[in-house]
Amino acid sequence: MSNKKQDQLNDMKKDNDGKALTTNNGVKVSEDENTLTVGERGPSLLEDFHFREKIMHFDHERIPERIVHARGFGAHGEFQVYEDLSEYTSADFLTQPNKTTPVFVRFSTVQGSKGSPDTVRDVRGFATKFYTDEGIFDLVGNDIPVFFIQDAIKFPDLIHAVKPEPHNEMPQGGSAHDTFWDFFAQNPESTHTTMWVMSDRGIPKNFRQVEGFGVHTFRLVNREGQAHFVKFHWKPVQGLESLVWDEAQILSGKDIDFHRKDLYESIEKGDFPEWELALQIIRPEQEFDFDFDILDPTKIWPEDQVPVQKVGKMTLNRNVSNVFDETEQATFHPGHIVPGIDFTNDPLLQGRLFSYTDTQISRLGGPNFNQIPINRPVNEVHNNQRDAMHQMNVHKGQVAYHKNALNNNDPHTTPKEEGGYEHYQEKVDGHKIQKRSESFKDYYSQPKLYLNSLNEDEYNHMVQGFSFEIGMCKSIMVKQNAVNQLNKVDRKLAEEVAQNIGVTVPETNEEVQSESKDSQLTMEKFNIPLPGHSVAVLINGDISAETLKSYAKVFTANKLNYAFVGKHPKSISEDYGITETFNTAHPTLFDSLIVLSDDSDINPSIEEFAELSYKHNKPLVFNQHAAEKLKNAKLDLYGSGVFISDEPDTIVKAFERARYWDR
Repeated sequence: MSNKKQDQLNDMKKDNDGKALTTNNGVKVSEDENTLTVGERGPSLLEDFHFREKIMHFDHERIPERIVHARGFGAHGEFQVYEDLSEYTSADFLTQPNKTTPVFVRFSTVQGSKGSPDTVRDVRGFATKFYTDEGIFDLVGNDIPVFFIQDAIKFPDLIHAVKPEPHNEMPQGGSAHDTFWDFFAQNPESTHTTMWVMSDRGIPKNFRQVEGFGVHTFRLVNREGQAHFVKFHWKPVQGLESLVWDEAQILSGKDIDFHRKDLYESIEKGDFPEWELALQIIRPEQEFDFDFDILDPTKIWPEDQVPVQKVGKMTLNRNVSNVFDETEQATFHPGHIVPGIDFTNDPLLQGRLFSYTDTQISRLGGPNFNQIPINRPVNEVHNNQRDAMHQMNVHKGQVAYHKNALNNNDPHTTPKEEGGYEHYQEKVDGHKIQKRSESFKDYYSQPKLYLNSLNEDEYNHMVQGFSFEIGMCKSIMVKQNAVNQLNKVDRKLAEEVAQNIGVTVPETNEEVQSESKDSQLTMEKFNIPLPGHSVAVLINGDISAETLKSYAKVFTANKLNYAFVGKHPKSISEDYGITETFNTAHPTLFDSLIVLSDDSDINPSIEEFAELSYKHNKPLVFNQHAAEKLKNAKLDLYGSGVFISDEPDTIVKAFERARYWDR
């Protein structure tokens, strides 16, 4: 982060060490434990100004949570472009390879309230604020490249449908209920995104291992005024991983903060997550060369047709100092752009350009939300906007209008050639109508493309996702209509889901007849590096400190997170002591399992731990004694991803695959 941005944030977070307690007006306080009363047992007095100020502030501490994306967590970092992209854009942060740009990223779920679990099946928000020298650029995206609707006028309908049902305020944090699936069946444009959410993409393993997408089509504009269509991507260096559904459900109870804790602890340990910024670029003359409309937010640009170019890297390297001050008060807006980036006529994007400012005024009490430190640009702000709620600046001078002669017409405008923003001059001609473009009305080809691109395991997980979600609906009509929609994508998928939820498949096969694939859509294409994964080492009986030390050495060398788990804590050393017990640890909280045992009878908790880890397809390593003791457990000791060895470095071999789906 630049020193300028860091100083801005530090200005608001003064250290209290050695400081006297004062009121908000600066008066030193002599008593903060008892209110002013008449005698020791008499009535409290309203003249106790410190009490009144303190309780008043507490009564108003909470601001309205976001209507969507309420459950969020953020971190600071930096971005650097690999090479000069001035062929495409004049944006300073994309044309200066020697420049580091501060960023702030907020990850979130969409449906749930601020107190909902992290691991629900949902779209994840992935919003990035670039503090460029030319102003703020907000890339406000998701971890899924498409969206449920094509026009912003339908956004309230979508959210009303997916949110808890108003008559009973249930369910919280998920889409497994009648109103969402009724919306799905009645609005075929939502089919593509719903396919993604019902796949493994809907239950990511953590924030560090998600892709990010700008969703919309934007324009890059160079200094000569030449424009290219662009889609923005974030490609995780850590690879792409998901939870299994049973695991995600258990985690909602075991650790409601599972995702945010993972991100926070990774950064605290110095395991900084990284993403590469990647661009898909289409020349203006190619706009109509595809069998999809490039402005349709429910469509991807298949990477096999429009290759992705990796152009820079973002690293998250600092946690927030205060979640409310920074994460909760951060305001993102797709309309925050800088010279060299412009909009297109995507109707969903156009609507968002209004909506985001409107909601910030409601949440943060007025139009001056951009003066909150987390939202301030690093460059200076000068304009004639004045007053309003929560004005933090003291403006000086007589003049607050443009044009003026009294102040030499300052603040003055800046020509495009000197860095002033100028919109791309697109010629637009047409009648005022309320009608969707015919080029937007292919609702099923890309869902079929996505389905065809999945491997067998991913397909089976999608069937399970649809079966659980639609199966939770109460209305037979809603279930039937949802299956009828799936029948327009893929007959086999519709038949399997219908059988699982107890409805029939339409007599007519209406599926899209296509074998088209995109090789970049399956999650198996991602290499998953070893560092950052976690290991639970279960101790049964008396295992020597030297043995634990040898395992700890391997874990540390390979940057694996680990915990030694036993019946009781045992402080051998801070590096290899038994810090967790069978009461505090759980297999869903770890990526792999090692069981070390002597000749003692196996603890039943270890057997349960091993069986659930096996069920969730995780790598398992047992020493010889442990394997003998677990021979009657509900797992195949010689199955895929199960290793019997007394060597500590066996875990490295076991992690050649993060999940053994072929069990």
